[in-house]
Amino acid sequence: MRITDLLKKESISLKATPSNKAECLEMAISLMEKAGNISDYKAYKEQVFFRETEGTTGIGDGIAIPHGKCDAVKSPGLAAMVIPNGVEYEALDGEPVDLLFLIAAPNTKDNVHLDVLAKLSRLLMHEDFVKGLKSAATPDEFLAICDKYDVEEAAPVKAAAPVSSGKKILAVTACPTGIAHTYMAAEAIQKAAEAKGCWVKVETRGSSGAKNVITAQEIADADGVILAVDTKVPTDRFNGKKVITCQVSDGISKADQLVDRIINGDAPVFTAENAAAAEASSSGGDSLGHKAYMDLMNGVSHMLPFVVGGGILIALAFLVDGLAGAPQDGNFGSFTPVAATLKGIGGVAFGFMLPVLAGYIAESIGDRPALAVGFVGGMIAANGKSGFLGALVAGFLAGYIIQVLKKMTDKLPDAIEKIAPVLIFPLFGILIIGLCMNFVIEPIVGAINTGLNNGLASMGGTSKLLLGAIVGGMMAIDMGGPFNKAAYLFGTASIASGNYDIMAAVMIGGMTPPCAIALSTLLSKNKWTKTERDNGPVNFIMGLSFITEGAIPYAAADPARVIPSCVIGSAAAGLCSELFGCTLMAPHGGIFVFPVVGNPFMYLVSLVVGTLVSFFMLALLKKDVVE
Repeated sequence: MRITDLLKKESISLKATPSNKAECLEMAISLMEKAGNISDYKAYKEQVFFRETEGTTGIGDGIAIPHGKCDAVKSPGLAAMVIPNGVEYEALDGEPVDLLFLIAAPNTKDNVHLDVLAKLSRLLMHEDFVKGLKSAATPDEFLAICDKYDVEEAAPVKAAAPVSSGKKILAVTACPTGIAHTYMAAEAIQKAAEAKGCWVKVETRGSSGAKNVITAQEIADADGVILAVDTKVPTDRFNGKKVITCQVSDGISKADQLVDRIINGDAPVFTAENAAAAEASSSGGDSLGHKAYMDLMNGVSHMLPFVVGGGILIALAFLVDGLAGAPQDGNFGSFTPVAATLKGIGGVAFGFMLPVLAGYIAESIGDRPALAVGFVGGMIAANGKSGFLGALVAGFLAGYIIQVLKKMTDKLPDAIEKIAPVLIFPLFGILIIGLCMNFVIEPIVGAINTGLNNGLASMGGTSKLLLGAIVGGMMAIDMGGPFNKAAYLFGTASIASGNYDIMAAVMIGGMTPPCAIALSTLLSKNKWTKTERDNGPVNFIMGLSFITEGAIPYAAADPARVIPSCVIGSAAAGLCSELFGCTLMAPHGGIFVFPVVGNPFMYLVSLVVGTLVSFFMLALLKKDVVE
């Protein structure tokens, strides 16, 4: 099969003029639909746009290769666009894109088309090929150029002829979809190594499986290994070798630097027993702070779906009860059967949030044996008094407990060492984390909570404005943890005693952080990663529903800047609520209980003030993100 078997004249546009990336993709998808390769435009479009959330398909040098693999694809196909004036595409090098190939891949076992797509990806690394395509005057000429360069190959990447004076370099490339970037990175690394007189072999792990697989002898003879991967690949085989681990996009755009590092011996020695630490170090982040950040992000990324899914379901429960005219009491959100069902399901999802956070922080540190230990520590935190902060401590503690146990079992006989992951690690790991949580972490945080409650109670009759600012700010310190819960319990106790202004300050303080995060991801996009920007608007729903936890992933990713910004905004909202004499008789519900708020308009003003204060603080404190 050749490239021209997948590319038709109907799917080629040589003078496209999209105004932005989204319009560019939509135009290419329309070309694919026109060629008859897809059966469901909407489903295929969703897949293509979803792929962009995993990382830009703009590979640099004015080229983009978006792609989608799903059931909406009837037959494999290509669509091509030449964009004479270019279009901003969030490419790896920041330059506009003027040549785009869209790939459609069906969800079938017949993957004969994948070799063709891999071939196209490699050809796009050749300047003459790209220059010819961009200067083509007609679709027929465009197809003729594709045919001219389309040479059948036995393997995606061939090993270079050995050079006696050069280094021996191995590489593995892999991306999540395994269609384009895998092979482009392979081609770039191969060319860079050959240009420097090195012997090189690149193993590609694409949708059609592993190709050009590296042998044990080649690993033994190699001077270094480059892992340009965005997905998990077998790494134990490289134990003891100098290894650089990087994103697959770096394999495309920074191949020269990667090869130079191997040539100069600038790569750490990989230890298979501690793969996570070796990979973090090889990518340049060998500091303790960077390692802790990577561990934390592993937990946050796995926790996020539980926060978003559970939070929206709880918000829907409040909406249903609000529309049904349910009484604004402690049962609000569970009054009607539909609301009770939604809130119950959402509550279950939220129940997983802290165990998952702790479990995957632990897994990042201690690998799979630490997962169960982290889950147990996180569950104890969720059911006890330590909450979010306790789960963070549990995650890191569980990971390092497993690390210690691994070192302790290093010298054991082989027969015992083999059963350590299924017996020794979970048994002693769970026992130790349980004892630490129950007898150290939980008591300390419980004492903190008691002290906070006593301090708040003593302030009740002194300064309402100061009290409003304090309880509002406390709602944002740990967003569901001990400080948050202490302020919330104080607010609900105030309702029982007839002091409805305290609860108003508490709830508005809890609503502010998610709303501020959502606003910031929309208006200060350079401060957040693409994933954070995509998920940010959901926090409007969570904030308006008084679900402060929606801001936790953002606070966890950059606590030194996000938490102070949110605390100051929440304190401002709580102060304004007291200043305007707002009251609240319901202990929960967010915007859905505004009908029972005293002075509701000024209560809304308080929320706006707090949100804007946090927004401007975030704009001031947060650094621009480099993706």
